[in-house]
Amino acid sequence: MLLIVGLFSCQNKKSQVIENKSSNIVQDSILNKEFVKISATEIPDNMIKLISQDWMLITAGNKDKFNTMTASWGTLGELWGKNVSIIFVRDTRYTYEFLNNNDSYTLAFFTDDYRTALQICGTKSGRDCDKVAEAGLTPRFLESGNVAFEEARLIIECKKLYSDPFKKENFISPDFFEQIYSKDTSVHTMYVGEILNVWIKK
Repeated sequence: MLLIVGLFSCQNKKSQVIENKSSNIVQDSILNKEFVKISATEIPDNMIKLISQDWMLITAGNKDKFNTMTASWGTLGELWGKNVSIIFVRDTRYTYEFLNNNDSYTLAFFTDDYRTALQICGTKSGRDCDKVAEAGLTPRFLESGNVAFEEARLIIECKKLYSDPFKKENFISPDFFEQIYSKDTSVHTMYVGEILNVWIKK
């Protein structure tokens, strides 16, 4: 599934997506000596494992207002002659609003040392708290204004090309749709984003 399911109340009710007053925010470019810019074809990881087992953070917004969420659905590949990422977000998630209101997003990947941080970002809502601060992550702002994280080991910046919600009538097997969504009132929206930049930590 896309997120670790469940929302819990947070200790800090002032969300970073509303006021962005977290003390660990660094307004700086990610392009520093800790990261090297590479092409999308040079990413060394097994992307199926990286996304489905190691997880990622999907982040949209800017330094004034942003939100992030943990995801384990997605893929990288080629489409329309471009290197792209494809991600899936439910319309009930707070990050969904930010994806729809912004032209771009980032994907951030971490070492296993940050598993707890990703669990926090997957189980707590940015509507209720500053989950980035609770997770101990440091936002950094790219030259484009997009948001990444200092602790990430791999950052992918993408520009939206296409989005569309899943539709029951388009599933080849109605039974499969019922298997996935029968207990839910929401579905996922698919976002295709052109990969603009990739940075990997040295």
